[in-house]
Amino acid sequence: MNKEEFINALKDLNIILTDKQLQDLDTYYKMLVEYNVHTNLTRITEEKEVYLKHFYDSLTLVKAVNLSNQTLLDVGTGAGFPGLVLKIVFPNLKVVLLDSLNKRITFLKSVIEKLDLKDVKAVHARAEDYAINNKEKFDVVTSRAVANLNTLSELSIPFVKTGGYFIPMKADAKEELKNASNAIGTLGGVIKDTIIFELPYDAGMRTLVKIEKINKTSVKYPRKFSEIKKKPL
Repeated sequence: MNKEEFINALKDLNIILTDKQLQDLDTYYKMLVEYNVHTNLTRITEEKEVYLKHFYDSLTLVKAVNLSNQTLLDVGTGAGFPGLVLKIVFPNLKVVLLDSLNKRITFLKSVIEKLDLKDVKAVHARAEDYAINNKEKFDVVTSRAVANLNTLSELSIPFVKTGGYFIPMKADAKEELKNASNAIGTLGGVIKDTIIFELPYDAGMRTLVKIEKINKTSVKYPRKFSEIKKKPL
């Protein structure tokens, strides 16, 4: 997907980018490739692939939720997908990019500074530790292919405000959904929709699971990661 194809494909998502946003994405791409030479952030580095499988894919979150003036947390953001892409394209979002690896956070902070982005923070912490002081604080929480949905739900749903949404971004989630239904309910969520679609240029199937937070999460969640792994909900 070259840049022209990227711009055209976004029209189907009702997204029209400004020249500044296109320039910011280009700068982001160049910094990603440069940093990736010495620090592994992504195996996808070819420009056409990054624009399709990282930038466009990140923006498909709009299929599930309105992203104007929301607070958004990206759990396990990695190199900033989807959270930093969403911030560039939806500047009114207030975004926290959360990752447990400091080398990724260092990269994200350099991009944020270079692009002079406001209302976005890159935080180095494990999700269960960050949750101690940040439960029920976000309108939207998302995560892109970080862990199985059972584990991911316990690490993410506690951050969502009642009435807000947790929207994991997956490839195929059928089996994961079966195994995670108990966890989602226990944590105060309910599955409102499952949006399945194909990326352009036969780049694979994607699934957005739209989970609404209908009840507050019990104070005992999330547990320590070792406990979550040992005894999943």
